[in-house]
Amino acid sequence: MPFVNIRTAKGLLSKGQKQELHDRLTELLIEIEGDGDPDFKQYIMILIEEHDAEDWSVGGVSFTSEAIRAVKSGDLRINDPEKK
Repeated sequence: MPFVNIRTAKGLLSKGQKQELHDRLTELLIEIEGDGDPDFKQYIMILIEEHDAEDWSVGGVSFTSEAIRAVKSGDLRINDPEKK
């Protein structure tokens, strides 16, 4: 009985992106763990948790929502002295 837990900062994923994660992860688990049996779907649990950006840090650097979006877009790199 697989359980997938995804934790992310609030506001980074749209409703459609969350649904795509649910759909694609379900299909992947059916293929790999369920040996392709579509009935395996009933055993798959997926939870997407969203937390305030300020609750996260990466490499010792705390974030704001804007900083996380900058990392995601490639405008900011973690621990890159030229981009701080």
